[in-house]
Amino acid sequence: MEYDETFLRELIQARMPFGKYKDRYLTDLPVHYLEWFEREGFPAGKLGQQLATMYEIKTNGLDDLLKPLKKLR
Repeated sequence: MEYDETFLRELIQARMPFGKYKDRYLTDLPVHYLEWFEREGFPAGKLGQQLATMYEIKTNGLDDLLKPLKKLR
């Protein structure tokens, strides 16, 4: 399996652009918020991909994998 290093770097630096959690890092969004997007539909484009990725990471208990990357912010 191949991964896109640029996507991960941008993911850990991305902030929520709107809503209750505006300006919070996507990696710090609560799971219930990501679950809401999963039910209601992720936004189109890059933000949607990033939120869907965070949903998968958090709901599969993989948050610890991001800890070393967060130091690179």
